[in-house]
Amino acid sequence: MSGNTEVVVIGGGYAGVMAANRLTQRADVTVTVVNPRPEFVDRVRLHQLVGGTHPAVVGYRKILREGIRLVVDTATRIDTAQRSVTLAGGGTIGYDYLVYAVGSGSADPSVPGAAEFAHPLATLEEAERARPLVEAAAAVTIVGAGPTGIETAAELAGRGRAVTLVCGGELGPYLHPRGRRSVARRLAKLGVTVLEGPAVTAVTRDAVQLSDGRTLTSGVTLWTAGFGVPGLAARSGLTTDALGRLLTDETLTSVDDERIVAAGDSAAPSGLPVRMSCQAAVQVGPQAAQTVLARIAGTEPAPIDVGFAGQCISLGRRHGIFQFSTKDDTAKASYLGGRLGAVVKEVICRSIVWQMGYEARHPGKRKWWATDDKRRRLVRDGAPAALDRAA
Repeated sequence: MSGNTEVVVIGGGYAGVMAANRLTQRADVTVTVVNPRPEFVDRVRLHQLVGGTHPAVVGYRKILREGIRLVVDTATRIDTAQRSVTLAGGGTIGYDYLVYAVGSGSADPSVPGAAEFAHPLATLEEAERARPLVEAAAAVTIVGAGPTGIETAAELAGRGRAVTLVCGGELGPYLHPRGRRSVARRLAKLGVTVLEGPAVTAVTRDAVQLSDGRTLTSGVTLWTAGFGVPGLAARSGLTTDALGRLLTDETLTSVDDERIVAAGDSAAPSGLPVRMSCQAAVQVGPQAAQTVLARIAGTEPAPIDVGFAGQCISLGRRHGIFQFSTKDDTAKASYLGGRLGAVVKEVICRSIVWQMGYEARHPGKRKWWATDDKRRRLVRDGAPAALDRAA
């Protein structure tokens, strides 16, 4: 391809920032990032924003390479025929290639009353709205016992709030039983009431009803049960999976259009999406950019490599856990807990911002991802669906 190439990145989260920075390896590529906010949201710290211990935002000038254009707006539609993106604020942006990195947000709750009376925490705006409500409440109920629910419960309990954590199943389902017991002990010391088993059947302004017939009084109810993805791809006529993630091949290229490449929580490569996480996003983002760069250069893009090391969870400011895993994201029996777990968690959180800044200063200098041989076997064997890119 001769002349300048315009690449639009929709989404300025972990994957989008890493992709945008990596794309600047070529001087003949112009990169535009479309993002609804003027600052980067450090989502792994949103529980701290709710608890009042961290703002959970970083200035883009610290992590985005100079020369990348930032458009503060929301993409409402992708026109693949015209190669343009329609913006909520009016107007369009044209592209030669597009990186679809819209991320994820709160899933729409199907529980009666949850949408009206429970407060999700998946975005900056949601966390900001919840914070004053939490500060004014004597008792807080948190629904959902994944990392966000656990971290928020511990953060608030450590700051003197009476917290009930409704798991709707088991505590920390990702965790190995040994790690789960460690988390349960710490939550108990913080005074968190953990309810495993019963699910929430209804939410009212001041209460939560459970499947076992109990009704819990709640000053404020926080909803951390599950994530969803924006509907931009589906609205634009692109093929998605059941959750709405853009379906791609193993090079992260849309099965509908080789000019569109996906990264992060909103991608479903080969019908085998990886866990929605910052850990995956900082690996997949640069590889999405590498696919675009390969197509510009006229070479064959490489299949992705993604590997996991584990999951880290804050348990207040002084305790935490790092749950080790295999590269295919299966929890091991080994973990780091207590104060050491908190130190490891904080180091990892800081390193994420550092990684993005390093990529901005030195695009393409480091490889951030590992190889999961199990994934390669699944794709090779066609399970559940190794998808070839549409012609």
